[in-house]
Amino acid sequence: MLVYNLLHRSIPMLPCSETPLLPVTTAKAPDASLRVIKKYPNRRLYDTQASAYITLAEIKQLVMASERLVVRDAKTGEDLTRSILLQIILEEEAAGAPMFSEALLANLIRFYGHAMQGYMGPFLEQQLQALADWQARLGEQAKPLTPEAWGQLMQQWPSQFLGEWLKPSTEMMGQMQEQMQKNTEQMLGVFGLKKP
Repeated sequence: MLVYNLLHRSIPMLPCSETPLLPVTTAKAPDASLRVIKKYPNRRLYDTQASAYITLAEIKQLVMASERLVVRDAKTGEDLTRSILLQIILEEEAAGAPMFSEALLANLIRFYGHAMQGYMGPFLEQQLQALADWQARLGEQAKPLTPEAWGQLMQQWPSQFLGEWLKPSTEMMGQMQEQMQKNTEQMLGVFGLKKP
C-alpha cells in the first residue's frame, strides 16, 4: 500500500514541453539566457559568456546543469549543437559503461529513411521526459522513506509503475497510427483509390 500511495499521490506536473531534458537550441533571435559556444576551425570551443576556451567535458557539465546553449561555427554561424551533443554521447559510450546496446543502435539506424523517422524523435523525447518526471517525483516523495520502505518500493516499482509509464507510449502510438492511416487515405485518394 505504501508503494501505491507513493506512486499515485497527486503532484502537479508541468507538460513535457515546459520541462525539457536538454537545452533548447532552436532560438534564432538573441536570447540572454542562451549560452553561445563558438567552434573554431582548429576544433577549439569558445564560451562567449565566460570568455574562455572550454572542452567537451565542460559542455557536458553545462548540459547536466540544464544550461541552455547553442554551439555555432565561428565562421559561418551554422548551428553545430546536435553534432557536439552527439560527440559527447559518443565519448560517453566509448568511456566504458555504455547506455546503448548494439541492438538498440542498429534499430535506431533502421528508422532513418523509414516512414516512422519523423515520429521517432518526438516519441523518444516524450519517453525520456516521462522517465525524468517520474524520477523527480519519486525522488521528492522518497525523501521521508526509511531504508526498509525504500527497499520495498524498489522491489515493487516495476509492476506499479510500468502501466502508468507506458500509458503515454500507448497513446502516442495510437496517434501515430491514426496519422499514418490519414496519410495513406490521402495518398490513395490522389490515385483515385478508396480505402478497402
